[in-house]
Amino acid sequence: MFDIGFLELLIIGVVGLLVLGPERLPRAARTTGLWIGKIKRTVSGMQRDISAQLEAEELRQKLNEQQKKLDASLNKAKQDVERYAEPDRVDAGHASPGNAQGTRQGGPQENAPPASATGQQTNDRAQGHDEATAAAEAPREASADSDKDQSPR
Repeated sequence: MFDIGFLELLIIGVVGLLVLGPERLPRAARTTGLWIGKIKRTVSGMQRDISAQLEAEELRQKLNEQQKKLDASLNKAKQDVERYAEPDRVDAGHASPGNAQGTRQGGPQENAPPASATGQQTNDRAQGHDEATAAAEAPREASADSDKDQSPR
């Protein structure tokens, strides 16, 4: 900060001795030292706060970069999974007993048995039952959650 050498300190001491006298000089030097100490502590605290804020900002930037990398890799993995899973869904949904390769067909399948023979109606009923059960349970769960929120105080 200040580049004060021994000669400058000696000149300040002699001037202080002449101006203040030998009785008040020690008290003035002590007070000056206390003020300088307070100023140094304040400046040091500010420097620590600024460096902590800079480090926190650097960490936030690194965290954001890592989050972007993770999101990109997650999206890529999701797309890869969807890409590999989609042909399986298409093959399983459109395959007929006479069509082993499971190619898509625009119209109704010629060799496909009626829906009742494949159990399609049974599956539809089971799904309808599962949806009805889920719809009936949802209000119970919601009321249980609201009962927890309304506990006595």
